[in-house]
Amino acid sequence: MPKLKTKSGVKKRFKFTATGKVKHGVAGKRHRLISHSGKYIRTNRGTSVLSDADVGHVRLWAPYGLK
Repeated sequence: MPKLKTKSGVKKRFKFTATGKVKHGVAGKRHRLISHSGKYIRTNRGTSVLSDADVGHVRLWAPYGLK
């Protein structure tokens, strides 16, 4: 059986925590920020944990985990 490849986009966008949860950057923080409120920008600072419904897809795309 050949080795499975990890999707290159997943390597760039996600990290696994030590307990197995998936962290991701928050969308909507790259450009056009003048139209967003300060509260929106502050609350979406940093990273957040991916919902359980979406974790299954990320695990399929990264079969051996991520560093």
